[in-house]
Amino acid sequence: MAYKMTLLISAAASLLLALTNAQTFQRLGACPTLGCIFPPDQTDFLAGQFFDIRLEVHAPLNGSEANGGIPDPRFTFTIAKDGSPQNASLYFNVDEPRLERWNFTWYEDLFALDNEEATFVNVTAKAYRKVALYEAGEYTATLTYYNGSTTTAKWLVRDLATVRKTKNIVLFIGDGMTTNMITAARLIAHKSINGRYQSMMQMDKFPVVGHQMTHSLDSFITDSANSATALYSGHKTTVNALGVYADSSRSPADDPKVESIAEMFQRLTGGGVGIVSTAFIADATPAALTAHTRNRGRYGEVVDSFLNGITNYTWTNWTGPDVLLGGGAEQFFPNRRSFQGKDYYEEFAAKDYGVVLNNTSLQQASNDEKLLGIFSVSNMAKWLDRNVYPQNLVGRRDSPDGLNGSATDQPGLKEMTIKAIDILQARNSENGWFLMSEAASIDKMMHSLDYDRALGELLELDDTVKATVERLDSTGTLNETLILVTADHGHGFDVMGSVDTKYLEAQTTDRTKRGAIGIYEQSGLSQYTDPNSEKGPSSNSTSNNTSITFTDGAYFPANWDPRYTLFSALGADPDRRENYQVNKTGPRIPATNSTPDDFVVNYKDAVTGFVINGTLPVSADQGVHSLTDVPVFASGPCQELFGGVYNNIDVFFGMANCLGLARESA
Repeated sequence: MAYKMTLLISAAASLLLALTNAQTFQRLGACPTLGCIFPPDQTDFLAGQFFDIRLEVHAPLNGSEANGGIPDPRFTFTIAKDGSPQNASLYFNVDEPRLERWNFTWYEDLFALDNEEATFVNVTAKAYRKVALYEAGEYTATLTYYNGSTTTAKWLVRDLATVRKTKNIVLFIGDGMTTNMITAARLIAHKSINGRYQSMMQMDKFPVVGHQMTHSLDSFITDSANSATALYSGHKTTVNALGVYADSSRSPADDPKVESIAEMFQRLTGGGVGIVSTAFIADATPAALTAHTRNRGRYGEVVDSFLNGITNYTWTNWTGPDVLLGGGAEQFFPNRRSFQGKDYYEEFAAKDYGVVLNNTSLQQASNDEKLLGIFSVSNMAKWLDRNVYPQNLVGRRDSPDGLNGSATDQPGLKEMTIKAIDILQARNSENGWFLMSEAASIDKMMHSLDYDRALGELLELDDTVKATVERLDSTGTLNETLILVTADHGHGFDVMGSVDTKYLEAQTTDRTKRGAIGIYEQSGLSQYTDPNSEKGPSSNSTSNNTSITFTDGAYFPANWDPRYTLFSALGADPDRRENYQVNKTGPRIPATNSTPDDFVVNYKDAVTGFVINGTLPVSADQGVHSLTDVPVFASGPCQELFGGVYNNIDVFFGMANCLGLARESA
């Protein structure tokens, strides 16, 4: 038959295959051969964790891998552990899946894209749904196709304890947060005398610090969707994928799923789950706890998954979180962007959720009921705008009721997190609870090169961690709660010196403006912690007074607009202009498009600064993620599991081990 032609692929073509599947474009991530197994080689599992298996056989019609275009419909799949291979259907005691067929196209490299020379691939496939492995050890999964060609995946079920060591977990995610950002936040918020800080950040006080590697399944730069999947499930996946391995099928909703820690915790313990984010709540980091799709942009379906779980395929039973707080009202009030046009305020209310739309109502809500709180359209307001420049909240047409008012009564991360803890503890004092709380706009403001707002969000996160420790201590639950503070990925941000903004504005050319940058000994000391330090050149005594004083033990800058500011930057940027001053009118927009795919310096941004050419493709309007490892701060039961350097999947396995979620039988 025609599919026998694959046996004639030369060694040179095989080498080209390996190269083309590792770079700009890939036929299918983690599938360098024409036979694909998902979960792929080198996958680890928690004993008893549900997952799907997807098998694909590819037959390219053209391109360097062309084999005639007729995929093998008679492929076989076996599982082996300490013995002879066994047919997968018999091994898992399930019916043999039906054979599926589809096709797709891809580009082998940038030259093929420029020349519009797509490769056409025909596919045969099968999917095993909701299976699990219960015995610790190594497994060999083998796909046999094309009369003897094989693809082998080595799987490991980790040998983890089934004994529970913690009652509760609080997982804080500073989206995009790196050690360099924490260092910069400490510099602007904590006073230093002769090189010694007089106070420290709350996360500095945690007894264990580790670092996790963030790279994804098939690229070394990750996004928030697949990195969150790794943190929550112990499985790496592809950029934009939530809780699934990305296959090549037409539907983004049928890809092979993996069970998240929230789903397992609720299923196995009956404990409570809380989800808090300052992003729109359907964004990747909160979404990965319940959603299963390779397209993170299917926001309406994400919201439905929060409430109803996965309903299109057999999957774990999910009855909704105890508390869900964040932004993103456009996915809740009935409109073209809500799922199927439904009113999800009503949908949640019909399942016995209280619904609140502002901070006042949040604080008044009962701790005994499940709660949905949505406080703005899109992402929530930033700490800097809520606390220093509140006039920026007026006229935004972002009220969560959809009536185009201003969402001026928004809670911060601290208010949402403490309320979530109160609800979770009141409802789940016996079975315990799991809470994920995300400071989302560290990342979002780093993307837009708005470093002041990003660091404000990071300091709000640290203040929230401090308040959490205090609340747990006051309720007697601190010693039975594991607290983790980490990130999903980083940005190439750092501080290299200071900038005399007054001197910069006095110069008339871009080259002389650069003379305002002070490095090494000329960097001086932080002016942010002194409310009496000289103000920046754009400040005045009325509308822009940025000196603020906190009396509750919170540490934030006393002066957000000093004359001497931070000389900071990302490692990869669009074209932009920099004057190194806080943007007082709202989040920054550094680049604007003259044509749909050509972004240039925004003529309205940082007008007193100097132009800096970008390093990213001209289609980019913001900064991008970086490779850097990110920190993990741990305190409480099992804290010792999180020291050292490890992979992001190990955060999941550490949490699952501490919760005793491994199961040795169905």
